[in-house]
Amino acid sequence: MIVFDRGRCSTKGARSYQEDSAILWPGDDHVSPTGRNGAVRELVAILADGMGGHAGGALASQTVCETFVEAFANAQTHDTTARLVSALSAANVAIAEKVNEDPALSGMGSTLVGVVFSSHGAQWVSVGDSPLMLYRRGEIALLNEDHSLAPELDRMAEAGHISIEEARRDPRRHMLRSAVTGEEIDLVDIPNKPLAVEPGDYIILASDGLQTLEKSEVERIVSAYAADGPKAVAQALIRAVEAVRDPHQDNATVVAVRVVAASAQPVS
Repeated sequence: MIVFDRGRCSTKGARSYQEDSAILWPGDDHVSPTGRNGAVRELVAILADGMGGHAGGALASQTVCETFVEAFANAQTHDTTARLVSALSAANVAIAEKVNEDPALSGMGSTLVGVVFSSHGAQWVSVGDSPLMLYRRGEIALLNEDHSLAPELDRMAEAGHISIEEARRDPRRHMLRSAVTGEEIDLVDIPNKPLAVEPGDYIILASDGLQTLEKSEVERIVSAYAADGPKAVAQALIRAVEAVRDPHQDNATVVAVRVVAASAQPVS
């Protein structure tokens, strides 16, 4: 049997406000089948990166996270894919309702990445550019689709239409092709079956503020702190982001989930 240990950390970066939100369910205030030190057999992790200014972005990400978790928890089916789809739909409707209540919030929205961890593995739904990564045996791999313009620009560079440097510096790079805005969602990433996981794996959800770090640096940091547990991993990644001192640093949030053999539950 496997269980899941978790930790999270965030920074405002160079901004004076926080538009990221994240929820782990069940959390410390929920009753759940747990092992020693709070590791759980089933877990839902949801992270959202809001857009729409100080008030709008923060409200959007919080609304998305809270609505998603509530809808998933109360779904009338045991099918994980159906529950993920239903929870995403509920979050999108909730954004539409907020905008209808206050037209000044028009234009607000959020990315969303929601992951269900169970004995079957990890299954997710994502919209936007918040990365979902797997760390396994020293290597990091991106699991979900990037719904920003970055992949399109990179493909143009690979085809020789623009240079790699032009692709990296293009101001449109972080523009979203899909987001939870209360309107029809253009792109949704949802796998047909869960990803099999094994003890020692880390699944990392993050807002795009983590992309200040190169993939190799994320890999190095997770490797260095993996044995110390997910809280240590999340904190180390955020410290590294802050250490760059980018004057335009976006909010950054990391949720780290470690897969643990039930007989070797971690202290964290």
